[in-house]
Amino acid sequence: MSGKKNDCCGGAVTLIFPCSGASNTGEMCDRAARLLSKEGAGKMFCLAGIGGRIESFINATREADKVLVLDGCSQECARKTMEEAGIGKFEHIQITDLGLVKGKSPVNDENIGIVADKGKALLAG
Repeated sequence: MSGKKNDCCGGAVTLIFPCSGASNTGEMCDRAARLLSKEGAGKMFCLAGIGGRIESFINATREADKVLVLDGCSQECARKTMEEAGIGKFEHIQITDLGLVKGKSPVNDENIGIVADKGKALLAG
C-alpha cells in the first residue's frame, strides 16, 4: 500500500469496515468499529460506499496501509462486498468465530471489547 499518512494523526492510514447488519452481531461489529476509531486504532469507513462502487471510497481503501473488515455472521457480507469491489488485501474477523452467537449474545461492553481487542491484535500483527 502507499504509506499515505492520516491528516489528523500523522500515522499510517488504517480503515475499519464493519458489518452493521440488523442482528445483535452486526451491532457489535458496528460498535467495535466505532470504539476502535475512537481509540485511534483506525478510522471507521463506509462499507455502503464500497458496495455502491463509489470510486473515491474504493481508491481510498486500496491506498490505505491497513484495512480491517468485521463480519457479524457466516454470511460474511462485509468480506464479500470488499472482494466484489476488487479489494482483496485486508484483515478479517467473523465475530461468531470469537464465540459470539447471532441472536443470543448480548450487545454489551464486554462483547464489544472482545471484538475490538481481536481487531487491535490483527492490526498490530
